[in-house]
Amino acid sequence: MDAIVRYYSSFDEWGRLDREPLEFRVNWHMIRKHLPPEGRVLDNGAGPGKYAIELARLGYRVTLSDLTPRLVRQAEEKAAELGLSDRFEAFLTLDARQLAGLDDGMFDAALMLGPFYHLQTEEDRSAAAAELNRVVKPGGVVFAAFMPRSRFTLTSIQTPRHWKPHDTMDAIEAFRASGRFDHADEGRFTGAYYFQVGDVVPFMEAHGFETLGLIGSSAGTAGQMSPEQWQYWRERGEEEWNRLHAMLYEMAADPALLGLSSHLLYIGRKRT
Repeated sequence: MDAIVRYYSSFDEWGRLDREPLEFRVNWHMIRKHLPPEGRVLDNGAGPGKYAIELARLGYRVTLSDLTPRLVRQAEEKAAELGLSDRFEAFLTLDARQLAGLDDGMFDAALMLGPFYHLQTEEDRSAAAAELNRVVKPGGVVFAAFMPRSRFTLTSIQTPRHWKPHDTMDAIEAFRASGRFDHADEGRFTGAYYFQVGDVVPFMEAHGFETLGLIGSSAGTAGQMSPEQWQYWRERGEEEWNRLHAMLYEMAADPALLGLSSHLLYIGRKRT
């Protein structure tokens, strides 16, 4: 995990969601739709706290955790800057595989929008899913993010020099079989795991969750729209802008588009 911490200690994760706004908009739309009206929420693997800040603004009692100390500090500073510190119960540096100090059934809902990206062994993924299940109340809602193997295969084929060692077919074929990716260039996104789309729901259900939905956070390839393309729709006025997003939210749930999205959002409920 040291390489992951080093990577996120220098990476601008808040800025990434600003640069790729559709992922955040789609996820937040779906999260708000399924959240309970009030209660305690865990944002586990929260990074700098972009979702946690929005949860705090809505009045939830938020606990934020992440593996990278720098990001936890950044989130705490952001909450203080916005006058939201009193809505946070804790800012914690924790490993998703062992949420030490968090009690069983402590939360009404929980987000885990990052840890599964980097857990390369079945044992580690199962440990994280079990911990997510443990800290949520029976009937509590969870939101977990995954990266689909099909989309990254296409990305590797399109830009092989950017994703070494995926600049050879041998490496891409090995990735297709394993889902594991370790960047050959120092300091790049690494230690990653990509799910087969069809494996996400069975994996979560095997760890005690009832599935409420699986959506593509970037609505297929819409997340790749350029600033100029977005600007066209902004200039069409608020009604057209809102209709566009309503369509994209609908498309995010289209099973045919899941494998084209860069990120997936699983929505489930802890079985009672």
